[in-house]
Amino acid sequence: MSATELRPVVEADEWRTAQAQFDEAAEIIKLEPWLREVLREVQREFTCHFPVRMDSGHLRNFTGYRVQHNINRGPAKGGIRYHPDVSLNEVKALAMWMTWKCAVVNIPFGGAKGGIIVNPKQLSLNELEHMTRRFATEISILIGADRDIP
Repeated sequence: MSATELRPVVEADEWRTAQAQFDEAAEIIKLEPWLREVLREVQREFTCHFPVRMDSGHLRNFTGYRVQHNINRGPAKGGIRYHPDVSLNEVKALAMWMTWKCAVVNIPFGGAKGGIIVNPKQLSLNELEHMTRRFATEISILIGADRDIP
């Protein structure tokens, strides 16, 4: 293929990867089928669209996600990913992996993750702060010390 020919875009599906990893581990440890069914899916996924006033005075709309994979061991724990290509499937996978990370080191938290579709390098610090605060307001119905700790 020459340098001028276009290559097909292959989109990674992190969620399928995470589920396949889980299936493999569940098989190895002979996890009960009912528990496999519970742990293979996320408990909650939340998508929101919210406006933020930019430094120019214009409003810009953003899309954000918050996923709680599992909260049976305690409040969900997981940060926020800022990236122009972040997707709900990626956030679901990151939340699942956070569940396993906490469980492996015996931390009493479940897994969660947030994501906002944005290139943070294209925002001023002021815009980034306003966007983060607005996203926190949007997900406030999900978060709290006893439920979800971003």
